[in-house]
Amino acid sequence: MSTNSSATLPAILGGEPLFAEKIPMVRPVLPAFEEMSEGIRRILESGMVTKGPLMRQFEQEIAEHLGVKHAIAVSSCTSGMMLVHKALGLEGEVILPSFTFMATASAAVWAGLRPVFADVDRQTNNLDAVAAEAAITPRTVAIVAVHQFGNPADIEGLQRVAARHGLKLIFDAAHGFGARYQGEPVGRQGDAQIFSLSPTKLLITGEGGIVATNDDELAERIRMGREYGNDGNYDSAFPGLNARMPEFNALLGLHSLKRLEAAARHRNETVALFQELLGRLPGIHFQKVRPGDRHSYRELSLMIDPQAFGLNRDEIALALAAENIDTRKYYYPPIHRQTAYRQYYDGRPLPNTDWLSENSLSLPMWSNMSEEVARKICRAFERLYENARRVREKLNSQ
Repeated sequence: MSTNSSATLPAILGGEPLFAEKIPMVRPVLPAFEEMSEGIRRILESGMVTKGPLMRQFEQEIAEHLGVKHAIAVSSCTSGMMLVHKALGLEGEVILPSFTFMATASAAVWAGLRPVFADVDRQTNNLDAVAAEAAITPRTVAIVAVHQFGNPADIEGLQRVAARHGLKLIFDAAHGFGARYQGEPVGRQGDAQIFSLSPTKLLITGEGGIVATNDDELAERIRMGREYGNDGNYDSAFPGLNARMPEFNALLGLHSLKRLEAAARHRNETVALFQELLGRLPGIHFQKVRPGDRHSYRELSLMIDPQAFGLNRDEIALALAAENIDTRKYYYPPIHRQTAYRQYYDGRPLPNTDWLSENSLSLPMWSNMSEEVARKICRAFERLYENARRVREKLNSQ
């Protein structure tokens, strides 16, 4: 352990910040203009700026990558989930975690479904299959699970529950590109998996999403649904959306797909360094990844035991901000405590959800983060641990 000289003090105690400029949560890895210029020229000369040949090429390459029959490009992961719910004809209740991004619930509510919140596993942060089964009622029509932060869900366990009760199984795979379940890309399992392609993800189209499925009928209805439900005869088969993907987005996605595997490997290597360095500190815990799976690490989320570390999650976040390190409290508040969705909460205990909401902290993670940046972030935690009592006293005096 180091001494409390001015050079080793945390910035919040008057030490020199470890970073001169803010280290952001996200730094997208994008192709150079020269790589995109020919494709952009083709788009502009063709006059086809949305849902054209580049989108169809992107869909084909994604389907091949995931190993699914259908990969349907849409305007966002949220619109994709809304369309899946509608295209499956779901009516009633859907079981989903509360420890997730709000879009998981908003898509269900927009589709006229009632969310029923089930608890997650504290170690994996993913929907607990036992808790999901306990939440089933005669009105339940589907389970919506999440690959939380890119950690593959308990797919086998959830499949057994869904099959036992005759339920649809849908995966919010917003963080899923780059993740592998038992050696295979997530996306092949369940009735449908819906991916996000926003700038915070490993695979980027700017904005956009992918619906992956092996169900021919569902795929056809999703394709109609992204065109207002229009089957081509200007006669809507069902109320759909404008959820088309522009050609520029598809072009960006094609270039990003080439970098996906390298991005996933780099993130896993970087997280291994975080685990090595931060694993030495009491009270710092990482998501558990099941043997045979690969995390995409769209997000590097830590679980903080405040008694063991000496500072709680909120105190650490404030102290890291003084070092110019950005962080996020994902997910606080959890969905069942948010204004728009608390009306759906049936009161069942969600202890792991509530604990994670209070104790999880997400750190910056990029597909090209340098070892130097990662080591400095870890050093910031070391300085905080070494000076925890003084940091707490400082924060309490402010």
